[in-house]
Amino acid sequence: MPNHLSFEEAATLPCAALTAWNALAVSGKLKAGETVLILGSGGVSIFALQFAKLFGARVIATSSSDEKLKRLKELGAYETINYREREEWDKAVLELTNKRGVDHVVEVGGVGTLARSINAVRVAGHIAMIGALDTDGAFNHVPVFMRSIRLQGIFVGSKRIFEEMLHAVEFAEMRPVIDRVFEFEHVKEALEYMESGSHFGKIVVRISG
Repeated sequence: MPNHLSFEEAATLPCAALTAWNALAVSGKLKAGETVLILGSGGVSIFALQFAKLFGARVIATSSSDEKLKRLKELGAYETINYREREEWDKAVLELTNKRGVDHVVEVGGVGTLARSINAVRVAGHIAMIGALDTDGAFNHVPVFMRSIRLQGIFVGSKRIFEEMLHAVEFAEMRPVIDRVFEFEHVKEALEYMESGSHFGKIVVRISG
């Protein structure tokens, strides 16, 4: 556990943070100067933003909330896109990258997002697929091989990867973004709050005593 973190902050690392680190540092072999697209403001996406900035990468972030987009900017996002106002956000990404596309997409599996992520990534780019919720039938596999896109499934990560990530977190004194902390007796409210989708970053349930 990194010395500068509280127990609540450290509790956010083994799943969401490790998934984001695996997606970018390990699978993506992220380099300084590359561009990363993150979708939304959940735990994995926020950690991906923080790790991308740690590597010196440029981040483009999407959200349906202008308030969340403002907070993403404060965390270091280079550009932001409100996908409610710009439904074809993949085209907005291409505009922001001079039609080249991003180097990496952290694809968290929202309905209809995979097809747009494929459109938004560059030739021979990398899509780290975290979730598998795209059920609207919009996936077209042809661009994947025609444009040499690497679509990599990510399922958390190993102990070795986790330890490497912890060294980076401690060295940079990076702090996880926690939206709210609930006591254990309020776990039902915590789950309802998560279901509402209004959180920014992680939700923590604290077991006292």
